Amino acid sequence: MLADVVNPRPLGSRLIHLHQEFETMLPRILTSVFAVVVVAALASQSWAEEKSHEGTVVSAAEGKLVMADKDGKNEHTHMIAATTSVTLNGKAAKITDLKKGDAVKVTVDSGKVTAVAATRS
Repeated sequence: MLADVVNPRPLGSRLIHLHQEFETMLPRILTSVFAVVVVAALASQSWAEEKSHEGTVVSAAEGKLVMADKDGKNEHTHMIAATTSVTLNGKAAKITDLKKGDAVKVTVDSGKVTAVAATRS
């Protein structure tokens, strides 16, 4: 570009040169844009997927569920919103109805608990 200022070429010659550069770069640009779109679509799809895991109830209180994995290890806490669907043996329940030892399946979507399904023997 600086060379054009110091040693200017005729406008037509520069336009032809720019057009040739654009034609050679266009496939690279389009390929890069396509790759970014595909990666973004796949990433958003995986982040938005619901995920669930199962275990046993350690304790349950208003707005909070403490559970462990099926082996009784890896204890962790979930915050439970008032709008979260909670069931016990297939019937609507409150999170406070759950007791220590109940089998539980927690469904999470975008980092928020959307469903808690517990069963009691």
